[in-house]
Amino acid sequence: MGRKIVVGVTGASGAIYARSLLEILDELSDQLEEVALIFSDNGRAVWEFELGHIPPFSAPFRVYDNNNLFAPVASGSAGFDTMFIAPCTMGTLGRIAAGTSSDLICRSADVMLKERRRLIVVPRELPLSLIHIENMRTVTLAGGIIVPASPSFYSRPSSMEELVRTVVFRMIDLAGLELPHYRWGEAKSDS
Repeated sequence: MGRKIVVGVTGASGAIYARSLLEILDELSDQLEEVALIFSDNGRAVWEFELGHIPPFSAPFRVYDNNNLFAPVASGSAGFDTMFIAPCTMGTLGRIAAGTSSDLICRSADVMLKERRRLIVVPRELPLSLIHIENMRTVTLAGGIIVPASPSFYSRPSSMEELVRTVVFRMIDLAGLELPHYRWGEAKSDS
């Protein structure tokens, strides 16, 4: 049986990170039982502003309304083992840090933390205020993993997609999914 993953997409700039993550998860569908996909209203609006139309999703993807607190991902007994929030607004991060679960994305994150499962949060904001930093600290102390949307350059990315994937590949690694890709110390082919 495959892994059960939750992906939350909130309204921070950086919908390209979500799109890249979903493309890679689609490539890894043989490792996955289900991908629960949740857009906040602003997440959907920012995606459409930055990238255009949101494509339809097929198995193993299942889209849930962010207001549906009866969705399976709202309960630890549903067995989802990893959640990505990419990109993550500072408002969403603050609600998670405070334990406020007024929507499905925040409730799903709360479930990941209380069940001691992987919560991988990708904030895309700068500069950071002390409040942002303290919220990241709180989520980290509760067991979450903060992965700033800070691409690396040692793989010599030649396109925006390759640059974004330096962050997304790291997220995939942290989730424990298998994906062959460039690592530090490996030669990059010029083909």
